[in-house]
Amino acid sequence: MPVFLQKYRRFQLSLSPQQNLLYGFLTYTFVGWLLLCLPVFHKQTVSALDSLFIATSAISTTGLVTVSVFDTYNWFGQFIVMLLFQIGGIGYMTFTSFILLSKSSKLTHWHQRVLNVAFTMPKGFHIKDFLKSVIIFTVIIETIGALCFYIAFIRSGVSPSFALWSSIYHSVSAFCTAGFGLYNDSFEQFADNTFINGIISVLALCGSLGFIVVTDITNRISRRTKKITDTTKIIFVSIGILLLFGTAMIYSFEPSVQHLGSHKLMASFFQAMTSTTTVGFNTVPVGDFSLGVLLVVIALMYVGASPSGTSGGMKTTTLTALIAIMWNRIRNNKQVLFFGKVIPFERLYVATSVFMLYASVIFVSTFLLAMTECFPLNKILFETTSAIGTVGLSTGITGDLTPWGKLVIIFVMFVGRLGVLTFGLAILAKRTQITATTDEADLAV
Repeated sequence: MPVFLQKYRRFQLSLSPQQNLLYGFLTYTFVGWLLLCLPVFHKQTVSALDSLFIATSAISTTGLVTVSVFDTYNWFGQFIVMLLFQIGGIGYMTFTSFILLSKSSKLTHWHQRVLNVAFTMPKGFHIKDFLKSVIIFTVIIETIGALCFYIAFIRSGVSPSFALWSSIYHSVSAFCTAGFGLYNDSFEQFADNTFINGIISVLALCGSLGFIVVTDITNRISRRTKKITDTTKIIFVSIGILLLFGTAMIYSFEPSVQHLGSHKLMASFFQAMTSTTTVGFNTVPVGDFSLGVLLVVIALMYVGASPSGTSGGMKTTTLTALIAIMWNRIRNNKQVLFFGKVIPFERLYVATSVFMLYASVIFVSTFLLAMTECFPLNKILFETTSAIGTVGLSTGITGDLTPWGKLVIIFVMFVGRLGVLTFGLAILAKRTQITATTDEADLAV
């Protein structure tokens, strides 16, 4: 056994940080799939492909499902699904690294390299303090969320025994922006329940704002730093704008919320919030949305929320970098400025790469599904964007996908959780960087 561990350790060290993340998430997905395939965890028969779909959706915190989790898996199966999206939500490296920190005072160089890839952090952040804040914040918020859910479910007439498990399950799911629920209609039956809508919104926003913001604010309150970082400022401003934009568009142009009367604004905000934070719950049937509002939701899912959090998508920081590039270009500025400060070239390089990679994955996967499925293009585009953004919203076509269509979405969900840039680097990156001695291409841009 020691010989095997030594060989495995050498194999780990031979991989790049991106490859370690890729193989790590693959391992958790594979183990989760094997467990969900065991009949002892089933209420009714389920195919191996559907179990693989559920396992991938859980570890990627997407929430797209081909079968009902509640109707298909018993309590133990549901617990495995919850464990998978808890691991996927805060990252499997966070668990292992926190265990190491609890036993020793420092992380190995290998752990620090992989964590620096898993969490893109501003300068001045210490990985040890960051990890502790992630775990502590997660435990506190999910516990408070479960207590609030329990009160809300009891008030809504849910039986105490089911309310307890449902509260824990949905609290973890909401904070991890996983979108997995124990109700087959998501939260449509609670569309007029202000308390439940509020709990989900707070949990999802806490998770999607990102652990950078949590650590930053904690450091400011404890006076470890004199001011919050520019990253935190950008995150708050950009998410606020996206939420206002999405709420206004749905409130003004979506017919399916018009009948809700006094709850119309709450429903509009909830759908905008669930798209932006990528939490994936809905209180209004998404399949009933008009084409214009579907396009708005697709745009919100494409962007997503903040880096180093539980949400998916391209990230708000990437969007702001792209806007800064465009704005400074049309103003003929020599440098790219945002909030009066220069954005480093490396950040701009990453932002443009992520944007193009996300667009490429959506185009290719939409094309493949258009070849294998018999659904309108708008529903296919919505499904692929939801998968790459790890959102979990669907117009209702997920369960009717062909086996080939399910495999495409499985791949897209996995890439979305790992990150398109991380996936690309894990597969294609060279071990040594190209030096500046190569000839420049004569291109007009």
